[in-house]
Amino acid sequence: MTENVAEPENLQVTEPENLQAKYDSIIEKDSKYVMQTYGRQPLVLSEGKGAVVRDIYGKEYIDCVAGIAVNNVGHCHPAVVRAIQAQAEKLLHVSNIYYTEIQAELAEALVSVTGMERVFFCNSGAEAVEAAMKLARMASGKSAFVAAEHSFHGRTIGALSVTHKSIYRDPFMPPVSSETTFVPYSDADAIRQAISENTAAVILEPIQGEGGVNIPDPGYLKEVREICDENGTFLIFDEVQTGFGRTGTWFCKDQFGVEPDIMSMAKAIGGGFPMGAITAREGLSFGRGQHASTFGGGPLACAAALASIEAIKEEGLLKRSKENGAYFVGKLRNMEREDVVEVRGKGLMIGVEVNHPCSDFVDFAREHGVLVNCTSESVLRLVPPLVITKEQIDKVVDVLEQA
Repeated sequence: MTENVAEPENLQVTEPENLQAKYDSIIEKDSKYVMQTYGRQPLVLSEGKGAVVRDIYGKEYIDCVAGIAVNNVGHCHPAVVRAIQAQAEKLLHVSNIYYTEIQAELAEALVSVTGMERVFFCNSGAEAVEAAMKLARMASGKSAFVAAEHSFHGRTIGALSVTHKSIYRDPFMPPVSSETTFVPYSDADAIRQAISENTAAVILEPIQGEGGVNIPDPGYLKEVREICDENGTFLIFDEVQTGFGRTGTWFCKDQFGVEPDIMSMAKAIGGGFPMGAITAREGLSFGRGQHASTFGGGPLACAAALASIEAIKEEGLLKRSKENGAYFVGKLRNMEREDVVEVRGKGLMIGVEVNHPCSDFVDFAREHGVLVNCTSESVLRLVPPLVITKEQIDKVVDVLEQA
């Protein structure tokens, strides 16, 4: 893999035909026993370190998917691995009926990096969005939401209520909130017109991820904040994909100088370990018994998250994301390809829009040692670990230019 990867002791060489049999067996078991909900790539991954992963054949790939913006500190970051190992030897799980030191420490750390007041812990991005919606409804006494076209907020029934794309919503209609009004993204006046006396909150991604890495106009989020204040409506930012250095600051809200009332987060919070959370401003909180999660804020997840946050600080990954992101975008814009419509991004959240479906690009890149993913049908989404090097970026651009 890379020189940092510790190879297993007494490594036995596996014959190619046995590897093929192993590959076939894995695919067969998945097809037989797993609900076929994913459009999987023909690839079985077995190891990862930094910005590189390896398949069962030993082939290496520069990973510009990163678990879909999860592995911000890199695959198997040593500090995250050590933290999980150490915590696993002490306490795996207890109920939230009891206090744990590590959960309190993580809550303090999240309040510090978000600039908000209180935290609720859960296990995923969809759960975080659900919690944000529940808090907005409870605190406002209202039930309706305003969301953006091309938004993606999760696949649970509540989160689907504010997710725009019909392919996600239609099989599960009616949604929990049938009172969601969808408006064009980056159109503040449309939000002004959509807010009613029953609107609990406006929910937005500061940059739309699944919708195609769509970046709003510079003054958009500030104007939305003002509109919400004028109408007594809560503002929710979904930072599940944009958080923890992905765009070059701790959270994308910091890029625009706008503070939401409630913010959801997940993906990169645990350095690869599943976790989610919401933070809320002063005076906005669930009361006792109003919301809960059995596994939310568990010791293992908190240990991983604390180690990940510390790694981002110690290794200067915010600065690195900003600088390498600008380098990456600059290289991509210099490709001068007729099929490239636009390259857009902040930090290491980058979209390359092409003028036709981009699945062939994904296949070509994979065959040439680069993993990318296609979103919104014609946008190549590049969200590599923040530890990616300029040399690795150069290789990715070379492969994409060939594609």
